Amino acid sequence: MAAKSHPMHAEDDGVMTVARLMALSARTAPKGKGKDSLVCVIAGPGDLAALAGEMERLSKSLGLSIFTRDAGNVSASQACLIIGVRGQEPVGINCQGCGFPSCDEMVEATGKVNGTAAPFRGPNCVIKITDLGIAVGSAVKTASIHNVDNRVMYTAGAAALSLGWLPACTIAYGIPLSASGKSIYFDRQK
Repeated sequence: MAAKSHPMHAEDDGVMTVARLMALSARTAPKGKGKDSLVCVIAGPGDLAALAGEMERLSKSLGLSIFTRDAGNVSASQACLIIGVRGQEPVGINCQGCGFPSCDEMVEATGKVNGTAAPFRGPNCVIKITDLGIAVGSAVKTASIHNVDNRVMYTAGAAALSLGWLPACTIAYGIPLSASGKSIYFDRQK
């Protein structure tokens, strides 16, 4: 007996379209010295279980219950845009925002500063981290314009990094997306 297929809801297709527009907004957001180090990926319906599962695993290994709470939101979402940055690609201005006297010294320290249990790797160029923040803001603005509910989650970004979805990225944020009668990201348990 053939499996019964279900029609896709119009909202599901709309959410994926908006996710792509959000990635476009992130890509075209201003970048420090015009050097783009962003990576954008979209976790669609077939990817959300893996992302939520990795968030659950990280919750246990890091001892942070916020990952479990957020995993529930990701599981109930229709898509998740993940924006990461290759934060160890300095712009070469020696601003010392990373905590090192020069960009070269920051690059030399990469991989030596924090342990493997941390969700993100450092040190990172402060300009690249700012670029990531601007890109995330631009992406959520696009979601808002198109009336798609969303929530910025560092937990989803950390899980995507852990899964290897953003090679060479050191920090990432996930933005799960939903179109329903009431935002699933509003009434959340602590």
